[in-house]
Amino acid sequence: MLPDTVLDQLRFAVGPNGLISEPNQLQTYECDGLTNFRALPGAVVLPRSTAEVQAVVRLCAQHNIPFVARGAGTGLSGGALPQEGCVVISLARMNRILSVDLANARITVEPGVTNSQVTDHVRAAGFFYAPDPSSQTVCTIGGNLAENSGGAHCLKYGFTTTHVLGCEVVLPNGEITCFGSPHGIVDTPGYDLAGVFIGSEGTLGIATRAVLRIVHRPQVVQTLLAAFNEVHAAAQSVSDIIAAGMLPSAMEMMDRISIFASEASVHAGYPDCEALLLVELDGPTAEVTTQMQQVRAICEQNGAWEQRLAQTEKERALVWKGRKAAFAAMGRVSPNYIVQDGVIPRTRLPSVLEQMKRMSDANGLRVANVFHAGDGNLHPIVLYDGAIPGEEARALEFSYEILRLCVDAGGSITGEHGVGREKQCEMSYMYAAPDLATMQRVRRAFDPHNLANPEKLFPTPRLCGERADGAYHPHPLEAAGIAEIF
Repeated sequence: MLPDTVLDQLRFAVGPNGLISEPNQLQTYECDGLTNFRALPGAVVLPRSTAEVQAVVRLCAQHNIPFVARGAGTGLSGGALPQEGCVVISLARMNRILSVDLANARITVEPGVTNSQVTDHVRAAGFFYAPDPSSQTVCTIGGNLAENSGGAHCLKYGFTTTHVLGCEVVLPNGEITCFGSPHGIVDTPGYDLAGVFIGSEGTLGIATRAVLRIVHRPQVVQTLLAAFNEVHAAAQSVSDIIAAGMLPSAMEMMDRISIFASEASVHAGYPDCEALLLVELDGPTAEVTTQMQQVRAICEQNGAWEQRLAQTEKERALVWKGRKAAFAAMGRVSPNYIVQDGVIPRTRLPSVLEQMKRMSDANGLRVANVFHAGDGNLHPIVLYDGAIPGEEARALEFSYEILRLCVDAGGSITGEHGVGREKQCEMSYMYAAPDLATMQRVRRAFDPHNLANPEKLFPTPRLCGERADGAYHPHPLEAAGIAEIF
């Protein structure tokens, strides 16, 4: 626990109703959406302004106390996992929309505003905010910046970093700065510090205000469901559509297990098939109509036995409701599951999915697949029963094997969920030691005392040198003689 003197100073910084220090209340904050790892913070503060965030961070710097910024706690990689005894800075109360500038297609918000609230606020004016994670009704903009969140429609519109024009940040020493354009109007010369900050997973500071780009709603949107008897055929259709020169606003795939779970939960009317491909096109009516004919022809050539075009906005919304409910619906088919997040080149989809099936058979564990097929962002869901001794450990190791398969295919260990605590040891599989050391030097430039979300993102000898057999195995960074910078 933190000393009473520190708690008193934190209470003074955020007010008597802005501090949580009772152990039973702190348990709410011991993990995020990844529940495999848990730790109890020393205190939780709920600031209402940038000034209060600054005051808390300055206190942490003064007393050498680690701190972890937290949004809605929906992250799936342990990015908001506390360090034992740290200060969690919850931004839930900083939830105001500060200004809307339709003429310049921008909106300024605090970090506690939810993703869907941005679109809700500008929908009547004919705009929307493009990044749309599955948790968009509850996840916050601050968390989206930390993880560089994506979503189904990022195939065409880009990830969070594409839509952040500027952000106000409290640095780990308590200074306040702005990355990008302070007002989001013009680009700024010099280093792209906003690009460095977005996706840094809370290790470089805390965003307290963001200027976001909003987008005009397209003239028309068409959404197609295509049913296949083989996952391979649906995956091939994805490559063929992109190869034909089309860029859908979204292309999603679901396999039989995920279709069953979503249908049982949402009743979206999905067909009974081995693989379901969702293709959405938007833009001028003539262009969308012509391209949708091409998409349907490609799907038919690859064996789609049913194609269904949503006829109304209500039908389209139901299609997406089923897709976005897939992760939560897995509880209907398995008592426990691990959601992973790897990326591969689109052209490798058929072969990687086939290899994943062979790995599943060899491990004796089922894998459900529901993912952003258009940009190769896989979300394999490893199903297991935690009541069976040793099965959780097998499932976790299997999920890491899948990530290594993605890297071997020319991809990445994460597309949008982040590295966090869960995948930090796999960073050594993707990057050589000198590459990791260079990244760590960037981190140290912002946070020389390693107080901002420590023990996340990068592998460390302490966490990644220890293995389940209880023995200590030298970490690659130690072998390279550069572990000391961590």
